[in-house]
Amino acid sequence: MSQTVLETLAVALLSFFTVGYFVLGGADLGLGMVLPYLGRGPYERRLVLDAVVPFFLGNEVWLIAAAGVFTGCFPAYEGELFQGQFMVLVPLLTGWMVRDTGLWWRRNGGSAGRHILADGLVTGGSWTVALSWGWLLAGLAGGTPEQLTGGPLVVLAVPAVAALFAAHGLAFGAVRLTGKPWERARRMTGCGGHGGRVGCSRPTLALTAVAMAALPLVAGARLPLAESAVTGPVLGLLVPALLVMTPLLVAAQVWMWRALSGRSAAPRFM
Repeated sequence: MSQTVLETLAVALLSFFTVGYFVLGGADLGLGMVLPYLGRGPYERRLVLDAVVPFFLGNEVWLIAAAGVFTGCFPAYEGELFQGQFMVLVPLLTGWMVRDTGLWWRRNGGSAGRHILADGLVTGGSWTVALSWGWLLAGLAGGTPEQLTGGPLVVLAVPAVAALFAAHGLAFGAVRLTGKPWERARRMTGCGGHGGRVGCSRPTLALTAVAMAALPLVAGARLPLAESAVTGPVLGLLVPALLVMTPLLVAAQVWMWRALSGRSAAPRFM
């Protein structure tokens, strides 16, 4: 394959993995953000988190894959972006670890006080990640990834992106949850608190998924990725290997969602 074709495929793979993370990982992050609203007591919060636990590690694989493509295929630009956006990436990664720590603590049992702390870590970590993504995407969309972005664009983008994460989580909850948390999620998505199980929940989730997919694509449209791609045999080795592994990742994700996405009247994983 020619260098131009390899560069195009590398950009397409980076876009694919990033979109996959925002659509899939954005759902469980958004659900964590609205945990205090959907789960009004310990048992209801277990129901909400039970909808997240089977998927969050698999969803994070998409972000790891995107980071691997970015680091391997665009190392020069990766160094520039990480240096310029360091103050945004630190809270983003910290929030990610805090959220995951809360999920593991909650799942491993313990006292009521530990459960409250774990729930707080999940909610706080989820909000931190969503707000950090808003700031980072604002910098990318503004065409200044090499330096920290401020001003009106950030003021508008950060709460807007966080609100979209929360809306995506609510739509996910309206499809996955049961009982009172399900009714609250449906009300917040405009589907009403009663009625059929599906109703407008799945179309709403599809709509928020499209919006989540558009976020990184719009923000990264101005990045000079092709111009900063590695040349020679490195790209020729990485891209074919990624093309072979991508269908396996997709197949594993589809299997996981088909096997674990059913509703349950009681927590199964928490």
